[in-house]
Amino acid sequence: MNQPRGDGHVHLADYIAPAWRIPQAELQFELDPAATIVLSRLCLSPDPARPGQPLELDGEGLELLDITLDGQPLAPDRYDYDGHRLVVAGLSGDCELATRVRIHPAGNTRLEGLYRSGDLLLTQCEAQGFRRITFMADRPDVMPRWRIVLRANRDAFPVLLANGNPLSSRDLGDGRHEASWENPHPTPAYLFAIAAGPLERVSQRLKTAEGRDVEINVWAEPGDVARCKYALGAVERALRWDEERFGRCYDLDVFNVVAAQDFTMGAMENKGLNIFNARYILADESTATDADFLAIESVVAHEYLHNWSGNRVTLRDWFQLSLKEGLTVFRDTEFSSDLHSRALKRIEVVRLLRGRQFAEDAGALAHPVRPARYKEISNFYTLTIYEKGAEIIRVLHTLVGEEAFRAGMDRYFADNDGRAATLEDFMSAHAAASGRDLSAFARWYAQAGTPEVAISADFNPATGDYTLTVDQHTPPTPGQPDKQPLVIPLRYVLFDADGAVVGQAPESDAVVRDGLVELTDARHVLRWRGLDGQPIPAFNQGFGAPVKLRFDQDVDDLARLARLERDPFNRWDLLQRLATEALLARPHAEAATGALSDALADLLSDPDADPAFVAECLVLPDFDTLAEQVDEVDVQALVARREELLDRLAEDQVERLQLRYEALATAARDGLSGKAMSARALRNACLAWLTRLDPEARLAQAQFDAGGSMTERIAALRCLLHFQAPGAEAALARFRDSHAGDPLVTDKWIGLVATRPHPDALDDVQALMASPWWKPANPNRVRALVGSFARLNPLAFHRRDGAGYRLLAAQVATLDGVNPQVAARLLGAFESWHRWAQPQRGQAKSALGSLQGQLASPDSRDFLERLLA
Repeated sequence: MNQPRGDGHVHLADYIAPAWRIPQAELQFELDPAATIVLSRLCLSPDPARPGQPLELDGEGLELLDITLDGQPLAPDRYDYDGHRLVVAGLSGDCELATRVRIHPAGNTRLEGLYRSGDLLLTQCEAQGFRRITFMADRPDVMPRWRIVLRANRDAFPVLLANGNPLSSRDLGDGRHEASWENPHPTPAYLFAIAAGPLERVSQRLKTAEGRDVEINVWAEPGDVARCKYALGAVERALRWDEERFGRCYDLDVFNVVAAQDFTMGAMENKGLNIFNARYILADESTATDADFLAIESVVAHEYLHNWSGNRVTLRDWFQLSLKEGLTVFRDTEFSSDLHSRALKRIEVVRLLRGRQFAEDAGALAHPVRPARYKEISNFYTLTIYEKGAEIIRVLHTLVGEEAFRAGMDRYFADNDGRAATLEDFMSAHAAASGRDLSAFARWYAQAGTPEVAISADFNPATGDYTLTVDQHTPPTPGQPDKQPLVIPLRYVLFDADGAVVGQAPESDAVVRDGLVELTDARHVLRWRGLDGQPIPAFNQGFGAPVKLRFDQDVDDLARLARLERDPFNRWDLLQRLATEALLARPHAEAATGALSDALADLLSDPDADPAFVAECLVLPDFDTLAEQVDEVDVQALVARREELLDRLAEDQVERLQLRYEALATAARDGLSGKAMSARALRNACLAWLTRLDPEARLAQAQFDAGGSMTERIAALRCLLHFQAPGAEAALARFRDSHAGDPLVTDKWIGLVATRPHPDALDDVQALMASPWWKPANPNRVRALVGSFARLNPLAFHRRDGAGYRLLAAQVATLDGVNPQVAARLLGAFESWHRWAQPQRGQAKSALGSLQGQLASPDSRDFLERLLA
């Protein structure tokens, strides 16, 4: 693919198609944890448009043992290998290049390429891990068909899995055996996978809508396989949903999923062999929470849905990353919304956007959804690529409507099946299907930053004219000081004095239809004439576009809208606005607090309200969301105001909270039904508020002692630890000891310790790092301890003495030599440091400065340079 320029960046504008195609690849593995031998045979074909070009293959740190061309040894002067790239000159036509290399999985702590996880050998090749296995044009637009042969000791590796369909297996004698696999679909190297070791499975057979017989297998290490049944069901639900909603059927005879305890990412959509972080596979009610079950279903769906949006249609280059990730997040979000509550899923997504993605968009690490350049592609697996990318797809869906969107998706898949596509291909398909010009819409992909939509209102009582002036502006971001207007679909509704919807359409210079205005310019004006009185407007219902909305609205209007609004998401959003008014000490904070308390009282007293929705309404905007609302972040003051408001609201609602907690006890014991999950959500939210008012935490202690599901126990333990109840240490010890052999449950209690909201939680984190519980080579453990501390414990991480920042910097320096991707992502906790108040801003700068010259990996150095720029 395109090589870095002198500035060290790979540039989108420099894309060049491969000079050599690889239509067929055959790999043979002699698997051994200490030293694996890989024999590769690549069928090569030159691009007729670029004759005479040397062959260039990626190969990172490989021990080259043999190299032949068309069966003949290649003379040393015919090739050059510098440890990163193999260059072969003098090739003129179709030929076969064979190489034999040695690699060392047991020493591979990066968890890229082939590595050992316990007794398993696994691979992770996205984005550029395949080059650590053998030589290949390791780029997504080179798409061979694959044949894979695995050989290994049968006792150590009784199960041998690879991409595609199984071809054959045989005994080799001497305790060894062999399995052959074939992937008949053109597939880039980043989707290559093998998994080998002592695995057991749960299975199901089904017939697709096209009549294909498919075997689904979910594999795990012995002892864990009983916890794979929920994930197995999730695969079938995703498969059936994609058939019905998008008309996409599965295209192989087998679909294998493997759970891995050591895995840097959440999961990987390798063709026919998805490898998952075990936290997104293993679950039962005694070890997994309701949130875990929903996350497993969502992630399983995401990876399965990639079979079309990412695998059958893949990427021309890594700049198009959101074409598969953003599109598939949109698809998996629709899957969860269709199967469960659309409103609750929307609340979950918007919380993540406002709390984390908006901060990324406004900080030192801001970048467009399709960047123009990058240094390290692994650093662009971000919320902007995934979550904002999905929101852009949602904007398109809103603009064209469901019918045209489905037609556009059908055309996109049909036109690009088996190809490496670009965002232009995607938009071309949708433009053709919808008849719309999408050239201005494409700016969403090119511009970084979160658009701000500011609305001002004017009412003339004499004429009844009501005017809204709508301005959009996207603030400057690194490398992009000036922004063009975006195409923003803005939903609106006007209510009259009686609470009825004003049906009259406004006059406007913008396109207006069915309660939606399409913003395309920096300013638009909407005017209603002859109204009987000044209406109350509401905007961006359903969060139809990822924007920050600025509209001054008094507390009485917000409270009235919250009573009028029937859509659960919109009602929740209005309560969030009231909470924000109360929390940010604005002029009407006291009135907002009263209105919020009254609204919560109504919800807690309503027996018909979905308990899970009521639980969401009890969750105030978190620290990160509030921090995005202020110019300078005073951490301690912001946290203190939030705690004070929670205490006051709990006092206001104590009787209602107690009643709901008790009334839902029976429903909460009904297993994994939606009703039971909903009941547990509200009971646990009530428990957290009630524990604020009881220094002895008697209710939390009783819930913990009663046992029950992991959802109930972990919620009670959180209350005991975070409110520093008298029984907290004893409860933690009981919980820890009862699950000592389960790394995923261990991660749960470690995360609770790391997020205890007190500055001295830093001491607990340091103590854990000095204990046997600390496993720096395991990404899940690092995220549970260091990631939770830095991202979810503002009082401890942002200590005024800078100790939290120094701890994180020291861990980044250490982990950079273990797993650079994990280390680099930890640095993201500093993304907004420029806006932190003193002394934190100076302390953060000092901590970041201390890392200069200490980081060896390009991943971490790239993040550090951008943070300090």
